[in-house]
Amino acid sequence: MKTVVNLTQQSIVEEIESVLNTYPSDPYQQAFAIPDLRQELITFVLNRIPSFYSVMSDEQIPPEAEQGSLAYYKLPRKPLEQQLHLQNLIHQGICLIVQEKSDWINHHVCETVEPACEPSHWFG
Repeated sequence: MKTVVNLTQQSIVEEIESVLNTYPSDPYQQAFAIPDLRQELITFVLNRIPSFYSVMSDEQIPPEAEQGSLAYYKLPRKPLEQQLHLQNLIHQGICLIVQEKSDWINHHVCETVEPACEPSHWFG
């Protein structure tokens, strides 16, 4: 028996992680750690590239992949042009989502306050 496996989403998620690691933690990494925004970015990119599928026999699919974890599978090495195009789409998606949702992001992403810099309320 053969199974069709969509390899695109897992590869995109990995590339998004890689690209987000080049951005500052505040607000970008913190904002896209929110599941709704992360999914919106994934959807933005998925809607703009073709999907890649692979047909595999049941023997080729490890048990953990059958439960939804396709981390074992990766797309074949992409030519540089395709990889740069994917990274460019991710950057565009990040910029667009941050612009469109800036108020929401500011409300949901708490600013990190260092305890030494916070004013003391001890003296009233």
